[in-house]
Amino acid sequence: MPHDSAQDSAHDGAHGGAHDDADEQRILILAPRGRDADVIEGVVGRAGVACAVVPTFADLASQVMRGAALAVVTDEALAGADLAPLAAWLEAQEPWSDFPFIVLLSHRIGKGDSALKAALAALANVVVLERPLSAETLGSAAASALRARYRQYQAREILVERQAASAELAALNDTLEAKVVDRTRALSQANDRITAEVIEREKTQQTISHYQKMESLGRLTGGVAHDFNNLLNVIQGSMDLLLLTNSDEGVQRRAATAKAACARGAKLTGQLLAFARNQSLDLQSLDVGTLFRNVEELARPLLGARVEIACHVEAGAEFVAADANQMEMALLNLAINAHDAMDGQGRITFRASLPDQLPALLAPADYVRIDVSDNGPGMSPDIAAKVFEPFFTTKGVGKGTGLGLSQVYGMAQQSGGVALVNSVPGQGATIELWLRRASARVVEAPLAKHAAHALAGLAILLVEDDDLVRAGMADALVSFGCTVSQAGSGGDGIQALRRARPDILLTDYLMPGMTGAELAAEARTLYPDLPVLVATGYADMGAIEGALGINAVLRKPFQLADLASAVARVAGARRDCTQA
Repeated sequence: MPHDSAQDSAHDGAHGGAHDDADEQRILILAPRGRDADVIEGVVGRAGVACAVVPTFADLASQVMRGAALAVVTDEALAGADLAPLAAWLEAQEPWSDFPFIVLLSHRIGKGDSALKAALAALANVVVLERPLSAETLGSAAASALRARYRQYQAREILVERQAASAELAALNDTLEAKVVDRTRALSQANDRITAEVIEREKTQQTISHYQKMESLGRLTGGVAHDFNNLLNVIQGSMDLLLLTNSDEGVQRRAATAKAACARGAKLTGQLLAFARNQSLDLQSLDVGTLFRNVEELARPLLGARVEIACHVEAGAEFVAADANQMEMALLNLAINAHDAMDGQGRITFRASLPDQLPALLAPADYVRIDVSDNGPGMSPDIAAKVFEPFFTTKGVGKGTGLGLSQVYGMAQQSGGVALVNSVPGQGATIELWLRRASARVVEAPLAKHAAHALAGLAILLVEDDDLVRAGMADALVSFGCTVSQAGSGGDGIQALRRARPDILLTDYLMPGMTGAELAAEARTLYPDLPVLVATGYADMGAIEGALGINAVLRKPFQLADLASAVARVAGARRDCTQA
């Protein structure tokens, strides 16, 4: 029997858009006589369509209800069959479905075939073919029926999609009002978040602008303090020499007065350097409870009986990384400021706690917030924005320098934290010190000072770019019995070192072209064990201590005793190393 192209088309149509259920793709065959079922299956199954042969009409009805694309039935299978169940199912089909049958007749229908006519009417969608017939005729009829059935499946899918869309549309209509309410609420919340973010961004911008302003002021005050320190050093050294060499009482009195003025100037430059963050801090694990007790002990006599002091340290906030002396001075300064703001009567609270959220300018880390609060009149926003600026004060003339809070600010910055002010007029003020959290540890004892050594006969190379300072230091060293050679820059110092090795290199830190630390490093390449002493009032202390050690620094302005002690210290260290 030749291959039929119509069957191929039907099969392609089936796979192009038919249902996924394999049962709905098959052809059912009911031909109970002889080999009729096998022959029919061979013809209609050539295109690859699955076929299922059933033995009885009851089985055919059951399989049709289960799912099939076409049923091929011979007329003898209809004789005496109970058509009622299948007819009822066909009558109740979905609107898209009209199940097809191909009935193969063994003879032409006559007037006496009323039962057969009734059976064909019950099957409804029937194609009748009279046998004998060619394979092409049967294959073509089967292909047409399959195409029609597959179209029904496609219609079913379209109807299902439309029904789903209709249901979804109905659900959307039912929930539209709720969705509008939810969207309105979401938009309102988003608008609130945007407003809050804008406000927070403006606050952050103001904080950054204030920080940049303070940075500029810090650089300016640091430079002024450096130059002022040099002048104080010359004056103080000269006064020390006068006191050492002149026995006239009038001269001694005037020199002592000038020296006292230098001490006040040195304290002023120290405050400026603290604001500029150019002092070297001895950061260590500091017990906050002990710190509060020490400050309270110092503050009580100064604050008077009408000021109540309270101290609180929360769990986890017991230790901070800070310089003990600088912290005591800062907290005492804040307590005195609070006392003045309250007119000598009120409550001052020292509190250490772990913050929930960090300020924008702090790097992520563990911090402790130390608050110093009062219940005084508070500050206006304009005043609060200026309190950390150097020389700003609300006190009367002669009652304050305006450097106390700027020194606190600089100390907090140099300690790796920040200082903030929080105040509302009529509700008091709080100064916040945000410092790195530390763990409890045993702090190593500082190195013991070397015993004073005789300085007479020491050969010292003095490198200082300021002529007046260099001359004053040279005079002082000569008065100690030292032999002094001088250089006005780091380059000149290198040349002097190459000409001869001194016993000690004494150098300024901040010089044009080459810093004291760089000069010391060059000197150590020439003479690895050469003692070096760096005199400075404005320096990168980390660079000096990293290159030379913590005992190699002489702070400006210094007295002659300080100079002698520092020179003796480095000279003694060298002798100890030599003896060892």
